[in-house]
Amino acid sequence: MSTSTTIVILGGTGDLAQRKLIPALYTLDVLGRLPASVSVVGFARAKLDDASYREHMWKGARELSGQPVERKAWDRFAKRLSYVRADLADPASFEALRARLKAIEDGAERADRIFYLAVSPSLFTPAIRGLGGAGLASEDTGWRRVVVEKPFGEDEASAAKLDDEVHAVFRESQVYRIDHYLGKETVQNLLVFRFANTIFEPVWNRNYVDNVQITVSETVTVGDRAGYYDGVGVIRDMVQNHLLQLLCLIAMEPPSSPDPEALRSKRVEVLEAVRRWSSEEYAKNAVAGQYDGYLEEKGVAQGSRTPTYAAMRLFIDNWRWQGVPFYLRSGKAMAGKRSEIAIHFKAPPLTLFAQPEGHVHAPNVLAMCVGPDEGFHLRFSSKVPDEGMLIEPEHMEFHYRTSYAGREIPEAYQRLLEDALTGDASLFIRGDQIKHAWSIVDPLLKRLADPASPKPEAYAAGSWGPAAADALLARDGFAWDSLCGHDD
Repeated sequence: MSTSTTIVILGGTGDLAQRKLIPALYTLDVLGRLPASVSVVGFARAKLDDASYREHMWKGARELSGQPVERKAWDRFAKRLSYVRADLADPASFEALRARLKAIEDGAERADRIFYLAVSPSLFTPAIRGLGGAGLASEDTGWRRVVVEKPFGEDEASAAKLDDEVHAVFRESQVYRIDHYLGKETVQNLLVFRFANTIFEPVWNRNYVDNVQITVSETVTVGDRAGYYDGVGVIRDMVQNHLLQLLCLIAMEPPSSPDPEALRSKRVEVLEAVRRWSSEEYAKNAVAGQYDGYLEEKGVAQGSRTPTYAAMRLFIDNWRWQGVPFYLRSGKAMAGKRSEIAIHFKAPPLTLFAQPEGHVHAPNVLAMCVGPDEGFHLRFSSKVPDEGMLIEPEHMEFHYRTSYAGREIPEAYQRLLEDALTGDASLFIRGDQIKHAWSIVDPLLKRLADPASPKPEAYAAGSWGPAAADALLARDGFAWDSLCGHDD
C-alpha cells in the first residue's frame, strides 16, 4: 500500500525550524533513516515560495545549526520541502494548507500527517483551532499527530486550559508534548544505566542513599533573550521541565514492559509522590537568585523579580525514597556549564580507620554527566601508599568522547522526530505529567510573584549561585558536590 507522510512545521521559517528541525530531518535523510514517503511543508508568515523557502532553510541550516551541511546532499533532501504562506488567525490559510496537502498526497492510498507547533506558545491555541476548523486533524485517510513544544502553559491553570483546547481537536494519544531534554542520548542512557546493570539496584534506595543532587547550570547570561526570559524565569524555563524530567528518570520504578505507556506511567508516579510544599513552606525549602547585572540587561523590566537561579529541596514520599532529600538547582551566569545527577551514598556505619585531625572522608558518589562531558563518574575511597591508613578519594570514569571516539552523538531532535514518525511516545510528555509538574512548582511561583516576599538573592556572575543555596544543604549536613567537570 502506497503511503504518504507529511510533516507540517507551523512556524516553518522560525529559529527552531532553522536551527534544529530541518537540520535534524536533513541528517536523518543523509543517514537513510527518513522514509522516501516523507514530505515537509513549512507553514509561516514570510512571503516565500517553494524555491525561496528551500534556499532560506539551506542558509539557516548552514549558518545556525552548528553541523556540517553538504550542498549535494541538501539539494537531494530539499526536494521534500515545500511552503505555504500562513496567517494563523485566517481560516483561509488553513484551507490553502489543506489544498497543498491533498496535492502532495495525491495517489497515495494512505496519508499520514504530523503537525509540529514550532511557534510562540501564545500561538498554540490559534494554531490548534485552525487545524481543527479546516478538518486537518480528521483521521479519514491516515493517522494524525500534533507535536507541541515547551513551555506547555505558564502555570497549572493555563496548562489545563491549553489541554482543553488541544483535546477539543486531538485525542491525548495523538498529542506529543516535546521536551528536547528527553531526546538527549545521555538522558536516554540513564534508563540503560539503571535497568540494564543489576549491580546498582540493591543500593538504589533510602537504605544506602544519603541525598541526590541534580544540577543544570549555564555560564551564559540571558543576553538577547532578556525580553522573553524576563516573563519566564528559571523555574518555568528549566525546573518545571528539564530538572523534573531528570528527577523522574533517576527515581522511577522499573517499568513492567518496554511499552511507552508503561514507561510514562512510572515517570508520572514519581511526580505524584513528590511532597507538595505550600508557598510558606517553600521559604525554607527553596532559594531564588538573580545574577548581578541582570536588571541592566536590555528588555528586563525595572525592578524585575524574575529569578535567574533556583535551588530547591524535594522529598519523594514512597517506599524507595522516603526521607531522602533531592536537591535541584539551575541557573544562568554560573561558574560552569553542566547537567549532572549526583547520587551521594551514606557513610559507612562504623569508622574503622582513624584519620588525621581535620581530614574529611569524602562519601561515595555516583555522578551521571548528561553534558557537556557526557559520561559517568564513581568516587570511592582508597588507601594512600606509605601513609599509614590515610584515605583519599579516587575516581572511576567513563566518557563518551573516549569510549565512542569518532562516533557523533545525535541531536535530540533527530531522535524525537524519528520517534514521532514511528509513533513511539516513550520520550514525550503525557498530559498528567505536565499537570503534576506544574502543581509542584506553582506555589513557589506564586511566592516569588508576591511583592511581600523577599526578592531573589543577588549572586556574582561566574559563581555557583547565592550563599543561601549553600545554606539550604548545610542545614541538613550536606554540601553541593560535583564530579562532572571536577577539574574545573
